[in-house]
Amino acid sequence: MYRIGNYFRQLVALTPGRTISKNNPAKERSHAEISAMNTPRLTLIAALLAITLSCATAEEKKTNADNTDRNKQDQNGKTRTPMDQSNDPADIRLVATIRKMVVDDKSLSATAKNCKIITAGGMVTLRGPVNTAEEKSAIEAHAVMCSAKNKVDNQLEVKVAK
Repeated sequence: MYRIGNYFRQLVALTPGRTISKNNPAKERSHAEISAMNTPRLTLIAALLAITLSCATAEEKKTNADNTDRNKQDQNGKTRTPMDQSNDPADIRLVATIRKMVVDDKSLSATAKNCKIITAGGMVTLRGPVNTAEEKSAIEAHAVMCSAKNKVDNQLEVKVAK
């Protein structure tokens, strides 16, 4: 008998415009009553979601890439950029060897590992930000190991501590 009564309650609850209260099965509620009960809760959830999204958006706008201003000066054509990378197989092997050494060096930060390594005609140009002078010299040492001292142009810049 209990199962039949429970089934009947569920069936009546699915009837459009009618819901049975859990505490008082005899009391029926309309959709308007249910909406009125849920409106404050939904308003609070919507407000919290809006505040969370606005904070996340504001936080994203504050952070900029380390070298955004540097990229602007690269557009004048006077400095070497990755677009100046030679397609000569020897230059490609050279830059791949240097990049592998830099990436495998556990003492370097992610910022240092993302420096620009450009080779053209056997000449290696190192550009971009690094965190410390030690990182700058370590990357230069990797380039000198693969090339010659007089063939490495180290333009790496140590970031100023804020």
